[in-house]
Amino acid sequence: MTDLNQPLGGNTMPRFGGPATMMRLPAQNSAAGLDACFIGVPLDIGTSNRPGTRLGPRQIRDESRMLRPYNMATGAAPFDSLQVADLGDVPINTFDLKKSVGIIADHYRAVLAHDVIPLTLGGDHTITWPILRAIAEKHGPVALIHVDAHADTNADMFGETVAHGCPFRRAHEEGLLIDDKVFQIGLRGTGYAPADFDWGRARGWSVIPAEACWHRSLIPLMAQIRDRIGDAPVYLTFDIDSLDPAFAPGTGTAEIGGLTIQQGMEIVRGCAGLNLVGCDLVEVSPPYDMPGNTAVAGAGLLFEMLCALPGVSRTGQGATSDIAF
Repeated sequence: MTDLNQPLGGNTMPRFGGPATMMRLPAQNSAAGLDACFIGVPLDIGTSNRPGTRLGPRQIRDESRMLRPYNMATGAAPFDSLQVADLGDVPINTFDLKKSVGIIADHYRAVLAHDVIPLTLGGDHTITWPILRAIAEKHGPVALIHVDAHADTNADMFGETVAHGCPFRRAHEEGLLIDDKVFQIGLRGTGYAPADFDWGRARGWSVIPAEACWHRSLIPLMAQIRDRIGDAPVYLTFDIDSLDPAFAPGTGTAEIGGLTIQQGMEIVRGCAGLNLVGCDLVEVSPPYDMPGNTAVAGAGLLFEMLCALPGVSRTGQGATSDIAF
């Protein structure tokens, strides 16, 4: 059996040293032989407010150096059953957003020529549209779990149809989504009109606003979502601004009243058992993340996504308390 890649351990190399890859995993130029891979898309020319997400993939990788291979809470041991590596970054055209959309789609087509599940480090949310193009070419239209403060269904922004506020309208228009299996979780804030959140509802999407999540565990919600998705291929896209700025200040379009980091983890862990065919974590903007908390959250959530993938071994029941309370 082929030896499975392992993250470089902290007792082998100090965590402030070693390769600058996700979890200090081996780097590869091709997805050949992999079950899952990490890919960075360092793009922020689709942003509408604060820039900086072009630096997100590098900072998330840096903060991932503290991650260890076993998930104490869920018992998941992804590196015991999956071959995983870091494929580096997509060489986007930083002067042309529309060309970059084509570059991203082509890059993911090449990756998906192999039987691999991509986990993407963003980059602004524009990137999800071209990724979904490539995903749908391989798997057909997909169910979508979209965690975000914003619906990202604008017809256009400043007259442009390509921007980080438009990807899911473009995905719908291209037939990339299974409309009765689209779930938008954490939407909130101010808007211009009710249509800001209702556009998706009119097409059969389910909207779970942030206010509906306040003071509640989201484990029951995810059980309902799993039942409704069934065995359909599903893509998980997680905008870090879905989290309240108390947890994730380093993002371009922060909104008060967001999800807690625990709720974000419940959502991702609740995807275990689904036919996940791809995931992304977007909108980490290091220039607004002075203590690094947002990138730490992004790195941790990407590891949770890896742990939720099909085929991940579980070597234990996960963490339990020695005292009932």
